[in-house]
Amino acid sequence: MTAFPRPTAARIAAYRTRSFRTVPEQRVTSLQEAERFVHQRGYLFFWPPRKIAFPSLWAAVAGDRHVPNHHDDPGHVTWAWKDSMLPTRRWYYGKLLRGRAMMVSLSTLPAFYALSSRTGDLDDFIDVYHAGSLPHEAYRVARVILEEGPQNSIQLRRKAGLSAASAKYPFERALTILQKGLWILPIGVADAGTWHYAFEYELLDRWLPDVLEAARCISDTAAREELLKLAFSSLGSTDQRTLRLLFGWKKTQLAQTLGALQAQDYLKWDNEETWWLSRWE
Repeated sequence: MTAFPRPTAARIAAYRTRSFRTVPEQRVTSLQEAERFVHQRGYLFFWPPRKIAFPSLWAAVAGDRHVPNHHDDPGHVTWAWKDSMLPTRRWYYGKLLRGRAMMVSLSTLPAFYALSSRTGDLDDFIDVYHAGSLPHEAYRVARVILEEGPQNSIQLRRKAGLSAASAKYPFERALTILQKGLWILPIGVADAGTWHYAFEYELLDRWLPDVLEAARCISDTAAREELLKLAFSSLGSTDQRTLRLLFGWKKTQLAQTLGALQAQDYLKWDNEETWWLSRWE
């Protein structure tokens, strides 16, 4: 197989400043631009992810800098944008890849759904629980939402019997697991709790039924190819280690998908670890 010279680090960095929108003249300055950015990239993180480079709403608004703890930083306008979008059904927000908060275009979300363990039944989490692949706390949380409808996190914790101080971490872990598995998602913010701020959660299939219908037509192979294409569209070039950290796929699944995109002349490579776009902007 012919080896192609890889792009230089400077070229990759320049590509990412454009796709991540981190330079001042390309920054996201409004909610409307934020929505277009999510749809353009397909999916991105809310905060900059650790250990890997990937687009985030924070960096596109505030630039390539750390996220400050104080809430008066102008970059934190992203928080209000995110909250205002939760009830609109115009993008997906939730903890998905790596258990981190993300925005995902609704045209991309079916690919994630196709790769999940979901069968499309509202109560399919019950089978996963009985198979030993879902913690009891997550089962209890999902059961409350299934039977009683949308719940804010304060109500949810109480009704799931997880109000004890010792249950705080298991409850938060349950919420993350259920979001990663695409069973639940935040759909709004309630004036509840000590901080008068609590996410409201609903079953994803009840909130976004079209995602399930679109996912039925997508094979695992097609879903992985779509998600990898979007990743490379954002990154320009990356290695398999980064992709494994991002997606958590098996090595064989990742290798097969990279090989398929190479055969389509979408990607090139110089060894089995580093890959890049065949065509650069």
